[in-house]
Amino acid sequence: MTKKLIFAGFGGQGVLMMGYLLAFSAMRDGKNVTYLPAYGAEVRGGTANCTVVIADEEIYSPVASSPDYVIVMNKPSLKRYEGMVASKGTMFINSSLVDIEPNRSDINVVKIPVNDIAKEIGSDKAINMIMLGAVATKTGLTTLESLESALREVTKGKEKFMEINKKGLLAGAEYVKRS
Repeated sequence: MTKKLIFAGFGGQGVLMMGYLLAFSAMRDGKNVTYLPAYGAEVRGGTANCTVVIADEEIYSPVASSPDYVIVMNKPSLKRYEGMVASKGTMFINSSLVDIEPNRSDINVVKIPVNDIAKEIGSDKAINMIMLGAVATKTGLTTLESLESALREVTKGKEKFMEINKKGLLAGAEYVKRS
C-alpha cells in the first residue's frame, strides 16, 4: 500500500502542520513516510503546500505527481491541483471558502465546511485539525488516537492549544461520519 497526498491552502491555514502531523502519526503507526513542505518564494503571497507519502514498503520518491488524495483549503488550491488527482482519487474541499466544483467526474469529492465547524467549536485556529480529522477518518491512513498522540508530542510547550486541536480533530471526524 502506497498513498500519496497533497495538502494546499493559504499560508496561515495550517496546511504544513496538517501534512507533518499525518506523516508523523503514520510513522509512529509503523509506516514508511515522506514529508515534503514547500518553502520559499513560491509560497509567499500564494498557496502553501506539502506532499506526504505513506507506504508499507520503502518509498523511493517523495514526489506525488498523481496523488491519491488532495486536500484543498482555498479556491486557488482547487484550481492548481485538481488536474493532478489520480483517477478514482479523492479531493477534500474546504467548502466554507471554495464555492466552485471540480471539473472532473473521475474523482471523488468530499466537502467539509471547516471554517463553519471551527466557529461552532469556538476557534478559527482549528480549521486544519478539523480537516485533518476528516481526512484521517475517511481514508483510514491513521487513527484519531495516533493523531492526538502525535499532536501532543509535536506541540510540546504549547499545551494550551491541545484541547481545541483535539476538539477540531473530533469535529472533523464526526462530520464525515455523518455525511
